[in-house]
Amino acid sequence: MYRAKTTLEQWRILQAVVDHGGYAHAAAHLNKSQSSLNHAVAKLQDQLNVKLLEVKGRKAFLTEAGEVMLRRSRHLTQNVQDLEELAANINQDWEPEITIAVDLAYPKKLLYPALKSFYPESRGSRLRIIETVLTGTEEAITQAWADIVISPLMPRGFLGEPIAECSLHPVCHPEHQLAALDGPVELNDLQQHLQLVIKDTSNTPSEKQGWLKSEQRWTVSTFETAIDLLLQNIGFCWLPDFIIEDLIASKSLHRLPIKGSSLRPLICYVVKPKPDSCGPGTHLLYQTLIQQSTFNSFYNSSLSDSYTNSYKE
Repeated sequence: MYRAKTTLEQWRILQAVVDHGGYAHAAAHLNKSQSSLNHAVAKLQDQLNVKLLEVKGRKAFLTEAGEVMLRRSRHLTQNVQDLEELAANINQDWEPEITIAVDLAYPKKLLYPALKSFYPESRGSRLRIIETVLTGTEEAITQAWADIVISPLMPRGFLGEPIAECSLHPVCHPEHQLAALDGPVELNDLQQHLQLVIKDTSNTPSEKQGWLKSEQRWTVSTFETAIDLLLQNIGFCWLPDFIIEDLIASKSLHRLPIKGSSLRPLICYVVKPKPDSCGPGTHLLYQTLIQQSTFNSFYNSSLSDSYTNSYKE
């Protein structure tokens, strides 16, 4: 039978040293002495006979081999954490707190009926509703800091159920220079004007989603602030249809026709980042969100109608 040379604690220490940029900050985070961390990592390297870290100045950097080992170690420590959380959920009837991360692109008016239905069955569980954007939503799934995530992004390796669809539209004030252009707006025209951007809630945002080519860019935290600025004839912004439909109807805002793409369609999914270790309350809320969704019934109805029509033909 194979006996491990290393311990989970050694791998957790290595992860902390890398994540916090060195031994000193990692020691403060773990509430351990810096010398104990040095000893643990040195012993880990000796046991494996592999150089994992190189210290340059006051910072520790991963070697090429260290990057591979660290990445695999995160799966190891996460699997152990999931096992322990699963055991805890098996031993308790109901989780005391449920965290749900909701991307701002999801129309929250669809969320409230599900929460109202869930409340009588919640058995006193505290519910934390955290609003997220872009990479912040993705990290809620990949880092599993939320029990349930409603997201228009689906990271590789995860599954979810579609519960809503919406679209993002470029809008500005009716008197903005872009609104006065004849015909569809060219991308070069957009690049010359101020773009309002909703702040990514991740600590390490990644600009890989959406159109972000304007040199002039203001970042705000909420759609409400973006709209307030737009109503003052400041900039343009991509906003969800459910946010702007009344403002477009009242001609308070102008929807920009853009050559090549005047909207970005989105499908929002409900995801359980750790499906095997979620508690009964999380599972009930997840199922309630799916049952309250009109997306699935519409989708299934469309499939049924399509099948029936094909059969008749």
